[in-house]
Amino acid sequence: MTRADEKEAADFLAAHPETVQIQAYLTDPSGVARGKVLRPEEMKTAYRDGRPLPCSILSLDMLGVDVLETGLVWEEGDSDRPCLPVAGSLTHAPWHDVPTAQLILTSFERDGSPTPADPRHALARTVAALEKLGVKPVVAIELEFYLVDREAAAAGRLKPPAAPNGFAPSHHQAYLMQDLEDFSPFLNDVFDGAKKMGLPARTLISEYSPGQFEIVLEHRDDAMRAADDAILYKRLVKGMAERHGLTATFMAKPYAELSGSGMHVHVSLADDKNENLFAGDGADLTPHLAHAIGGLEATMGESMAFFAPNANSYRRFRPNSYAPLAPAWAVDNRSVPLRVTSGRPETRHLEHRVCGADANPYVALAIVLAGIAEGLEMKIAPNAPVTGDGYGKMKATLPANWWKAIETTRNSTFARERLGEFASIYLTIKEAECDRFFAAVSSTDIEWYLRNV
Repeated sequence: MTRADEKEAADFLAAHPETVQIQAYLTDPSGVARGKVLRPEEMKTAYRDGRPLPCSILSLDMLGVDVLETGLVWEEGDSDRPCLPVAGSLTHAPWHDVPTAQLILTSFERDGSPTPADPRHALARTVAALEKLGVKPVVAIELEFYLVDREAAAAGRLKPPAAPNGFAPSHHQAYLMQDLEDFSPFLNDVFDGAKKMGLPARTLISEYSPGQFEIVLEHRDDAMRAADDAILYKRLVKGMAERHGLTATFMAKPYAELSGSGMHVHVSLADDKNENLFAGDGADLTPHLAHAIGGLEATMGESMAFFAPNANSYRRFRPNSYAPLAPAWAVDNRSVPLRVTSGRPETRHLEHRVCGADANPYVALAIVLAGIAEGLEMKIAPNAPVTGDGYGKMKATLPANWWKAIETTRNSTFARERLGEFASIYLTIKEAECDRFFAAVSSTDIEWYLRNV
């Protein structure tokens, strides 16, 4: 990762002297943005020396509570780590009334080595493993999200929001143009904001449930930049939704009776001449594509704690739900987790359809690329392709709940070797979260058991 130069900040502030504040943040293992708000006069030293943040910031659970078992709190005296700006990440935060910029940070130890708990470094590790094999990942990340009524959400219940014209979506209506028209004030602002931020936002889709949308981000030949795009895009969607009196959620399964939201990772591999090593058509696979599929199939079960990081994540995995139940691949078939695209041979790539929209983009992409590297290095052959209904032809074998997924990943040599110390820290946080989540008494407990036991 290239260290940002002070000139980047100076040039940005010279071009945008109206800037009042800069949101400087890193992404913790659970995918939550945590950091500080800086003033323009602080930017020079932030680029030169980094900004100090306590090491415990990367030990927090989803609710921001320390997970002491990580060893990143009192054993370290909760000491600071220098968090340095990521080159090229200084951009606008256009949903704010006050002129605001934002800046992605990444954490280092005091000796200059990467902080093991920072998920950006886990991704850098797996990208480096592929580069060592002479290939470069080309990546795009698609994220589905729901718009929900803000007042209902604040009261702890969800319902689709009314559009500015007063109509609220109430039917599945996949790909319905009317939904795009009804919510065009919000959606247009998202696209305008993406342009201002330098995000390659492209195709807009009304998805398979009321209030559910997807905006496609164009592929990058820099995997880290693609993950940064996803982080910036989520902040943009949430921020613009609030500006329009709405709430946007990337929960994997906001409604029990409706479709979940996924994060689809589109990936191919390029050689040193930028030629697509997956190029082809039909069921004939290039060796690189075949081994990539083989590696992803072989490691999918061990990777589920990264793909589906929360209790709610596992409510998404149901038959005929567009979320997978077993490792498999096929050509242009959305009933399997690994979809080889059709189209022009030179554009062929793999669509990985396992992750929920709640997954940390850095972590999810890191383990996807790790599975591909495993397949290439071990020359793992893929299973036979699925034809027709994958749900009807495959027995469910992926971990079906949170604690089983964490246990499976904890026992995985693959995860430890590919992600290093980050895997242990991440799983320690998720084990604590899982214990805390199921210790809580929910409204469902009361409804089911108060009078029936």
